[in-house]
Amino acid sequence: MQVDWIIKNVNLATMQDRGGTPYGKIEDGLLAVHNKKIAWLGKRSDSPVFKNTTVIDGDNGWLTPGLIDCHTHLIYGGDRAEEFEKRLQGKSYEEIAHEGGGINSTVTSTRNASNEELLASALHRLKQLHAEGVTTVEIKSGYGLDLVTEVRMLKIARDLQNQLPVTVKTTFLGAHTLPPEFNDKDDYIDFICQQVMPEIHKQNLADAVDLFCENIGFTSAQSKKVFEAAKQLGLPVKGHVEQLTYSGGARLIAEFNGLSADHLEYLADDEAAILKQNNVVAVLLPAAFYYLHEKKIPPINALRKANVEMAVATDCNPGSAPMASLLLAMNQACVLFELTPEEALFGTTNCAAKALGLGEHKGQLQTGYDADILLWNIHHPAELSYGINMNKPQRIWVGGSDVGGDDVSTS
Repeated sequence: MQVDWIIKNVNLATMQDRGGTPYGKIEDGLLAVHNKKIAWLGKRSDSPVFKNTTVIDGDNGWLTPGLIDCHTHLIYGGDRAEEFEKRLQGKSYEEIAHEGGGINSTVTSTRNASNEELLASALHRLKQLHAEGVTTVEIKSGYGLDLVTEVRMLKIARDLQNQLPVTVKTTFLGAHTLPPEFNDKDDYIDFICQQVMPEIHKQNLADAVDLFCENIGFTSAQSKKVFEAAKQLGLPVKGHVEQLTYSGGARLIAEFNGLSADHLEYLADDEAAILKQNNVVAVLLPAAFYYLHEKKIPPINALRKANVEMAVATDCNPGSAPMASLLLAMNQACVLFELTPEEALFGTTNCAAKALGLGEHKGQLQTGYDADILLWNIHHPAELSYGINMNKPQRIWVGGSDVGGDDVSTS
């Protein structure tokens, strides 16, 4: 069998559903890559003969799929460190927003920033994620809230994958908050549905449409207008829902067969089954829960009982989750939301891929899937959620190409 390279003396956390085998693991395994895809994997003792190919010694480490951060707001101007201080002095997220802070303060900073400034700051954050093994990232707009800046943000997001070996999926988040030049939320929703979204779709800048359905965001009725406009353009939908209060947003996402419902602290237990019936992934964002000092966790047991796919992401943003570490998000998901380490790793691989509509290409070590692969010097996959700032991949492959990490001997 002719392949480009193989790695042996390695254990595989395939993150496939392998009949209850934890992590879909294959111990003492072998994996082969050809033409940017995984060509073969399994027990080394079962492998075919590979001729004239590069052989990598995994030194008894572990292979996982490349990590996927399926919810970020990576591009923005300025920071909100002063608001962080105000929250610690007793003001709530909602109070700060009503005083002119919150999302709109970042909107002002983002509109005033040059393309070069936005690209440089976003690239810095993306480098931190990539160094931990993130090979696919979703990036939202939503800090422009006018046509010009939303287009700029999405173009910069597209450009980031030319700066680093990372796959970027872009999401239009025009319905993030009411911008200062509008007085009426319905008028603003009409503006983004009738003027902004068609132009962004025309320029092929967005892979999906997102919104903030919340008491300080937009109502379920207003959100439905956005989803209807997205549907007419053939764009999949997702949403920030049930984060601070119950809004009915998750039910709305299910109605539109959306990709994901994100946050979900106030999701009703009986709505977990509705998400499952409509193949909606639940995206858990423990960093925002942590930074906002929230108390009510998502209904994890109800989601488990309904067999809802649970992804985990950083929510990297300047206000409620200024964090560029997906491994830390995995640890937070375990400590704060009581996920198991296995669920956390599924949440940043297999389930995260499904939350981005990439479930047939990424997120698993499986024949025919993209060869986005990480090699870790660990004894067990649970270490990735257990330790904080203790693990980085020894080696990173994207599309089968070696793009980073520490050197591993070849023979």
